[in-house]
Amino acid sequence: MTAAASPIDGSGSRSARCVLAPNASPMTLDGTNTWIVAAPGSPSALVVDPGPDDEGHLQRVRAQATRDGRRVEQILLTHGHPDHSAGAGRLAELTAAPVRVADPAHRRGDAGLGPGDVLTGAGCEIRVVATPGHSADSVCFLIPADAVLLTGDTVLGRGTTVIAADGNLGDYLGSLDRLRALADSAELAALLPGHGPVLHDPAGTLDYYIGHRRERLAEVTEALAAGDRTPAEIVARVYADVDRALWPSAEWSVRAQLQYLGERGELPPGVRK
Repeated sequence: MTAAASPIDGSGSRSARCVLAPNASPMTLDGTNTWIVAAPGSPSALVVDPGPDDEGHLQRVRAQATRDGRRVEQILLTHGHPDHSAGAGRLAELTAAPVRVADPAHRRGDAGLGPGDVLTGAGCEIRVVATPGHSADSVCFLIPADAVLLTGDTVLGRGTTVIAADGNLGDYLGSLDRLRALADSAELAALLPGHGPVLHDPAGTLDYYIGHRRERLAEVTEALAAGDRTPAEIVARVYADVDRALWPSAEWSVRAQLQYLGERGELPPGVRK
């Protein structure tokens, strides 16, 4: 993907186009994917995840979203982490569109987002799918007509998602199970993530994510059995083959795993979470 907006080849989506934000990093991969949603011929557009507060990026987003005389009807956030939301306020100023997100702290306007909400705009029906776990306020957006799901950070285009400090592993495992069922029931053709390339095998990707989480839990349990008692010790053992630059983020996930095991009464004495 490039900074210019373009259809995602092979995604099956007539309605979603991506503008890549210039905030590449080990955590954001190539950068944040800002999605512009508009059915062909629609007089309006929706913007999903404006990304960072980068004026050049936001001007490109506005230019693409308002092509052919369209107006920006709403700005939607998959969650409130800054790499997805920091530019929302400025884009709202540029377009006079309200910002809708599950967490009230990030809204600009009266309406939020709730599980099962159905949005109609930009010539599309968009269904809100609650997917807490990466963060407490994470949601995905289903475009049934295109059989695509915008996943934010719940599913990434490469690698796997960390459980952030405001997330919960138990919630995340439940969200993955719901998305796996949705992949079948909605006959999903593609996942459009918040970072990285489009995923063309939704069911297979979600099977991998679910299996990976179960494997990591097993590895953490084995580390505890070997005597590790702190997140740092567990990371050094379980993530030994991972770039050390990612170890601080891995600690978030380990803490989430320890919390999950603690909630199930499966932690040995002396563990520091």
